[in-house]
Amino acid sequence: MLIQNVHQLIGHTPLIDLPIAVPNDSHIYAKLEMFNPGGSIKDRLGAYLIQDGYQRGIINDQTTIIEPTAGNTGIGLALATQPHHLRTILVVPEKFSAEKQTLMQALGAELVHTPSELGIKGAIAKAESLAATIDNSYVPMQFKNPANPAAYYQTLAPELTADLTQPIDAFVAGAGSGGTFAGIAKYLQQQNPAIQTVVVEPAGSILNGGPAHAHRTEGIGVEFIPPFFKDLTIDQTLTISDADAFAQVRHLARDHGLFVGSSSGAALAASLKLAAKLPAHSTIVTIFPDSSERYLSQKIYEK
Repeated sequence: MLIQNVHQLIGHTPLIDLPIAVPNDSHIYAKLEMFNPGGSIKDRLGAYLIQDGYQRGIINDQTTIIEPTAGNTGIGLALATQPHHLRTILVVPEKFSAEKQTLMQALGAELVHTPSELGIKGAIAKAESLAATIDNSYVPMQFKNPANPAAYYQTLAPELTADLTQPIDAFVAGAGSGGTFAGIAKYLQQQNPAIQTVVVEPAGSILNGGPAHAHRTEGIGVEFIPPFFKDLTIDQTLTISDADAFAQVRHLARDHGLFVGSSSGAALAASLKLAAKLPAHSTIVTIFPDSSERYLSQKIYEK
C-alpha cells in the first residue's frame, strides 16, 4: 500500500475476534487502535479537532494550539498539527507516563507540567491560563468539545458495523474524556436500540459514586462527569481494579501476542464480567485504545 503521509493511516484499524475463553460461548471483538500511526485511538481525535477548528475559522496557520492531556490526545494533536506547522503546547500532569511525554516532544510539541495531585483539573486550569496570555491561541478542550464524540461517531463507530455481519449485543469501553464512549455508543444505539452500553472505570473514578483517588490504570477514569454523558443512555458502569486490569494485560501478551495498555486490560476484564450475565452466543465489542509500549516505565508487566 503506497501512501503520501502517515496521516493517511489514521483509522480503519483491525477488529480482532479475541481467541479467548468467553462465558456462555459469546465472542468479544476488540478494536486495535494501537495500529494508528501515533499509536492510539486519540490520533482520530487529534485529526478531527484540528480539521474542525480550521473549518470553523477558529484556527489559522499562525494559531498556537494548547491542550490539557493525559498523553494520547497530546500525541494525536501533535501529529495533526505537524502539516500546518502550528506551535503546540500540551499541559500534562506529572504523573502520566514518561513514554507519552517523550513522544509528544519528539513530534515537536512543547510540554508544560502540572502537579500530579491536581489531576486533570489542574492541567485544564493551566491550559486556560496560558491561552489567556498567548495571542491567537486555541484550546480545543477535549473534555467539553462536541467535536470529541463526533470524531468517533463519524469514524470509528461505522467501522465496527461494517466489519461485523451480526448485530452487536453489547458495547464496552472505558471513559476518560468520555468522547470515545459517547460517540460510539450513540451510533450503535441508533443501529440497534436494544444494545447494552457499558462504561468501564478504574477503582478511584467517580462514575459509580465513589470518591476519586489515585489508580494505576491510565487513560480512563474521571474526576468529573463528562458532559457528553448528559443525554446518553448508559446501561451500567463496571469498576475494574488495577490488579484485574493488569492481569489481563499480562495475559494478552503472554498468551496472544497482544501488547495493550492498562485501559485495554480493564476493558477486557469488564467484557468478560459482562459476558457471564448475557445470553449465550452474544456479540460484545470493546476498544483497546493503545499499546503497552508507552507504559513500560510504569512496570506494566510486573505483578
